[in-house]
Amino acid sequence: MTGSKLGLIAGGGDLPKAVAQRCEAEGRGVYIVRLDGFADPHLTRWPGDDFGMAQIGAILKALKSNGCGAVCLAGIVSRPDFKTLKPDFKGATLLPGIVAAAAKGDDALLRKILSVFEAEGFAVEGADDILGGETLSPGPLGTMTPTPEQLSDLRKALHVAEKAGELDIGQGAVVCDGLVLAVEAQEGTDAMLGRVAGLPSDLRGSASEKRGVLAKAPKPIQDLRVDMPVIGPRTVEMAAAAGLAGIGGVTGRLILIDRPAVIATADRLGLFVWGETR
Repeated sequence: MTGSKLGLIAGGGDLPKAVAQRCEAEGRGVYIVRLDGFADPHLTRWPGDDFGMAQIGAILKALKSNGCGAVCLAGIVSRPDFKTLKPDFKGATLLPGIVAAAAKGDDALLRKILSVFEAEGFAVEGADDILGGETLSPGPLGTMTPTPEQLSDLRKALHVAEKAGELDIGQGAVVCDGLVLAVEAQEGTDAMLGRVAGLPSDLRGSASEKRGVLAKAPKPIQDLRVDMPVIGPRTVEMAAAAGLAGIGGVTGRLILIDRPAVIATADRLGLFVWGETR
């Protein structure tokens, strides 16, 4: 952490709130750019303003006028329909380059967006660094430990997730008894787990007989300051609802939102959370 006031570019989900809470706990100033249609309403408890995605000039001006020396991009933001955006003057000058980057994939799009902030003199910080390295540790996180068969499913799911990441598709996959049940794409982890929960019972586990594993892995080409995979208590609850036995990821490359709550939820529901060392 640089210690300078943080400009938090906030999308949806729990990650922006966790970053803001950490800044507050450490006495670090924070100003939140709440992206219209994505940011959680609870983020209004911290200083900030609402902006459209293409109001780039207004966002940069607000960050500077509020004394921010660094920015963090956190939260879920779905790819927009660029034709419907209403850019300000700065946004209009940058939009053609952003659209061109988007045509090359999500990773190219994120790199382009990062370059805009860096060109304006802002340091870019990863949410995991701000949260003090609250990433997945090696081995079991709670009391549950995977069986050899479940570890085999986990390693296959990680392999599938990584291969999908190489194609800039997504970060997650679900495998049960060696069979790939789902691969995450643009819909996100929650929606993918919802799809798994809707599969025939013979393909997946149940509350009484848990089977299968969710694995999340960063895309090999992505900038981890922006898009490191995340799980929280809700992820555990949805994995349990889908009949899965556990969740896994690569050690140090999966952010935990509210680590104590993740552990408590996994133990309560009887799921393992496992860090695979690479």
